Amino acid sequence: MDPRDSAPDSWEQEEDAEAPAAAAAAELPASFAALNVNAKPFVPNVNAAVFVPTAFQAGAADTPAADGAPDPVASMEVAETAGKPPVENGGTEADMTTEEETWEQKEEPGGGEHGGGGQEDLASGGACQDGTTGSEDEEMMMMEEEEEEVPVHKVAPPPPDAPKKEHVNVVFIGHVDAGKSTIGGQIMYLTGMVEKRTLEKYEREAKEKNRETWYLSWALDTNQEERDKGKTVEVGRAYFETEKKHFTILDAPGHKSFVPNMIGGASQADLAVLVISARKGEFETGFEKGGQTREHAMLAKTAGVKHLIVLVNKMDDPTVHWSLERYEECKEKLVPFLKKVGFNPKKDIHFMPCSGLTGSNLKDPVPECPWYTGLPFISHLDSLPNFTRSNDGPVRLPIVDKYKDMGTVILGKLESGCISKAQQLVMMPNRHTVEVLSLLSDDVETDDACPGENLKLRLKGIEEEEILPGFILCSPDNLCHSGRTFDAQIVIIEHKSIICPGYNAVLHIHTCIEEVQISALICLVDKKSGEKSKTRPRFVKQDQVCIARLRAAGVICLETFKDFPQMGRFTLRDEGKTIAIGKVLKLVPEKD
Repeated sequence: MDPRDSAPDSWEQEEDAEAPAAAAAAELPASFAALNVNAKPFVPNVNAAVFVPTAFQAGAADTPAADGAPDPVASMEVAETAGKPPVENGGTEADMTTEEETWEQKEEPGGGEHGGGGQEDLASGGACQDGTTGSEDEEMMMMEEEEEEVPVHKVAPPPPDAPKKEHVNVVFIGHVDAGKSTIGGQIMYLTGMVEKRTLEKYEREAKEKNRETWYLSWALDTNQEERDKGKTVEVGRAYFETEKKHFTILDAPGHKSFVPNMIGGASQADLAVLVISARKGEFETGFEKGGQTREHAMLAKTAGVKHLIVLVNKMDDPTVHWSLERYEECKEKLVPFLKKVGFNPKKDIHFMPCSGLTGSNLKDPVPECPWYTGLPFISHLDSLPNFTRSNDGPVRLPIVDKYKDMGTVILGKLESGCISKAQQLVMMPNRHTVEVLSLLSDDVETDDACPGENLKLRLKGIEEEEILPGFILCSPDNLCHSGRTFDAQIVIIEHKSIICPGYNAVLHIHTCIEEVQISALICLVDKKSGEKSKTRPRFVKQDQVCIARLRAAGVICLETFKDFPQMGRFTLRDEGKTIAIGKVLKLVPEKD
């Protein structure tokens, strides 16, 4: 064991003033000389002020972040060899700061910034080492935290006179491991929303975990659990801009356990991107009975997504090699299914090949793929026609999430109407009157917002505990309907046995999730002619359409499909499967 490691103990034993100074002076210059030959000989300052570690660590953290920052691990190793001078002997640290200043002064006139960067970082690395307890693990964690503070997304505020770009919300859906998060991360890198340096850091961390190919998805999968397992759990959010439009990426989870989160993401989207993997075997598992490709496409349609782009991903895989046959095979299998779900193959669906990992055909066309003549993905998104939205409708903002941050903050997509700062609104179904303190549209503060924007609102007059996802912000003069009982037309998609009155399921309507019971079956509807049966059915089974009365466990906000489609569509789920989709026909007033 290195005698230096037990330094603090021996220091306390020999308390006379010269010994520690001499020991430090003997050790440090030798190791520092290894770093910088021109460094001044080290003279400890006995009368230095008492050192405050936290402040210095903060200072040290700023230095590597500002410069190009050498690999933190490397600088730590060098610092490790530099020995560990005692924390009690305040003089050593204080002098290291002076040492650092002289280095900066020395480098500035001659070698410019770049020459000094390395030395300065080594000094701060060494200083940081001294400031902490000395255990390497804590050191690593600290450095990681410091690096984490780098903001991932950056958006330049638009010039004041610039016309407002159209907001489009894009949800990435598809089977687990099809490459949704990787494509999202790659798009953000290609459009300059993630710095190269941040991605390099992710790549390094992913390599340490033997997961090199996952690093792009880490731009969207931000929490530790998602990164460790490589599976998205919550809907990731990010944004990027093209020449004409402003896009919000909603990265939905593909795993079947997290379908409820995916429904919440799809309910905020205007446009869905169905990602399928062209790799042999992967496309088949995603598309077969239990796969998520089918379920996600159907849920997106139910959530009100009109336009679907199908990205055939992993075309660069050795088993595929940009093969037109494989691309056509995937296409042939998908089209009939998407048609059955309700998409029009000619108008609503667009297929394109791509590779998320290499970024091929996302921004630039691919030389290896001469048979694809359409636009690359980002250019195609930019060329889509504008969506029609009513600015003059009543305010409707379904809440996706809420948290506390200097007040109550809510997140959601504005479905209709306009919201401005200091406006008075009502939170339904609890009828709380609230005031908008500030508005953030994709993390950029604005004074007013139009339909289709993903907003963060800071509210006054309501506590965070009093809000639940699925509540709705409305204009006071036009409140949305709320209640527990309603009549709806439902299509049974998948259910093994029959469904009778008294059947319980989970209702997903806009961002609200609530338990619901089918209290009565009113009539069956003929699929082809739309005729309603005269007699009440005793049960319904798979592939039948019926009109039923549903009763929710609690009060929910909803509208009829005819008045407000976004808040009148729903899905029913049970045992982890989507059983039925439907639309609200009539709201039944409560009997007192």
